[in-house]
Amino acid sequence: MAIPNEIAAKVVPYHDPEHGTLGVFEDLRRVQDSYGYLPTREIELIAKRRAVSIKDVHAVASFYPHFHVKPPAPVDVRVCDDMTCHLYQARQLRESLERQYAGASDIVRVRDISCVGRCDHAPVVTINDRYYDNIGFAEVVRLVDREMVNTRGGTVPTHPHSHPPRSPEERGIEIQCDPYKTEEEHYSIFRRLIAEKNFDESLQLLKAAELRGMGGAGFPTYIKWEGCKKTPSAEKFVVCNADESEPGTIKDRFILQYLPHMVFEGMMIAAAIVGAHKGYLYIRHEYERQTDVLEEELSRIRSLGLLGKNIQGSGLNFDMEVFVSPGGYICGEETALMEAIEGHRSEPRNKPPRTVNFGLWAKPTALNNVETFAYAVTILGKGGEWYRNAGKPGSPGIKFVGVTGHVKNPGVFEVPMGTTYRELISDYAGGAVDGHELIGFAPSGPSSGYLPASLLDTPLDWDKVKKLGSMLGSGAIVVCDDRACMLDMALTSVKFYRNESCGKCSPCRIGTQKLVDLIENWTRGTGGNDDMATLKDLSAVLTLTSICGLGQIAPAPIQSIIRHFPELMREHLEERRCRAGICFQGGAA
Repeated sequence: MAIPNEIAAKVVPYHDPEHGTLGVFEDLRRVQDSYGYLPTREIELIAKRRAVSIKDVHAVASFYPHFHVKPPAPVDVRVCDDMTCHLYQARQLRESLERQYAGASDIVRVRDISCVGRCDHAPVVTINDRYYDNIGFAEVVRLVDREMVNTRGGTVPTHPHSHPPRSPEERGIEIQCDPYKTEEEHYSIFRRLIAEKNFDESLQLLKAAELRGMGGAGFPTYIKWEGCKKTPSAEKFVVCNADESEPGTIKDRFILQYLPHMVFEGMMIAAAIVGAHKGYLYIRHEYERQTDVLEEELSRIRSLGLLGKNIQGSGLNFDMEVFVSPGGYICGEETALMEAIEGHRSEPRNKPPRTVNFGLWAKPTALNNVETFAYAVTILGKGGEWYRNAGKPGSPGIKFVGVTGHVKNPGVFEVPMGTTYRELISDYAGGAVDGHELIGFAPSGPSSGYLPASLLDTPLDWDKVKKLGSMLGSGAIVVCDDRACMLDMALTSVKFYRNESCGKCSPCRIGTQKLVDLIENWTRGTGGNDDMATLKDLSAVLTLTSICGLGQIAPAPIQSIIRHFPELMREHLEERRCRAGICFQGGAA
């Protein structure tokens, strides 16, 4: 099969005498770490070493938000304003900071940043790429002023970050999925698998347990692995997608922090079953602490002799590495993620072919989410019957969910499938904030749209949530109380998709901006009589013609508000009234 040009052409790795073989992103990071940005002369040197044109390297570097092709401001302040942070007045915080430093624009730049995966500690601000959680205006000003001192030759004291508990138990969370009681037992399931080589039987166990992809789509895992296994190729790959960039999604961060052995073992098991020789765990660059945990665990696996050539005398060859994302929500799309690993701009590929047949470097690839790999270990360790019975009747399995927004105790929880959203919010996350009433929730970030509080008794069940026109997804539950305006929340979600569109296809690039314009008009009271017809046509174009899921799902937030909150829409469109007092302020909502 011929390799398409978009896959065959790449910025190839090269061997550096001091640093070894470097991919283009490692090379770019080394330069940026030295200069604070990517000077043109350094981009020229990278291109020369790799025997490619300067425009090829520049095209890659300019695509990703992690890289700066121009010198950044001496003090670069970025405020997250996506979903949960938006609920905690992030927009007002950014506007206050812009006013505070309006006279110092040559030194301080204040701007937005897309969700950084700390939704349980909203609002979040970064100052020169350092993260500050649950922070207010006065504290940000204090830190920015200290950074300004540094630009004039002073010094900046280190800001102390709180360290997470060493175990879930220290957080009061009981983990059911880990089949191991002691660290010494880790990887014994993989050891047994490669000794007995019962690969087909293991695959059937995953099928019988009804393990689904936990990244959002809920696709049966065994179908992916079986498809990759049956595709003939001398070279195959296993990829773990840990690029959880969907606003509200924080569960993978938790699993990587506390259960890295299960994630890696799941990848190792998948490799043995499908016949892969190489694995990549693709993690978002904002997860610096989790990356350190993973690198430490990877070293431990190697010290146990469970990676490399002829593992434990089994005849199997497999190795893994942690690949740190250069940034961007679009990297969570599986083909875009593979493009990034190959050193390209992270632009989604056309489908078909399927990635199990034609994935990373045009080879068969089994790609799954962090939680999926972890639960594969659970099923092979505790048994498919245990896994199915862990859920409530009619809803097999267990799931990690993140509950954030207007709740007393935001965080990550492992719960039985079939648990209702009311139970998740009230029993696990502490319920509504005192004095406020819940009005709506997103079952899984902006992709799921929003449901009204009247549907809180819906169980955590793939099919039952789907019947509501929503999706269980990755379990990123964002809760809104009466301080929020659901139309404003839809606008916030659609803005996220507009900001994160890779721009490859016109429907998404243009259509997401048109969606934002339309909803903004409604929040300003300047909508037109034909707006609903326009929205219907625009949604159809985005859904039917966008290359990947980003454009296809972009209309979901506003469609859900129109469907589930008709009275709120009537008040906005006919009465120009916003119960929360957020809309009709004269500016962009």
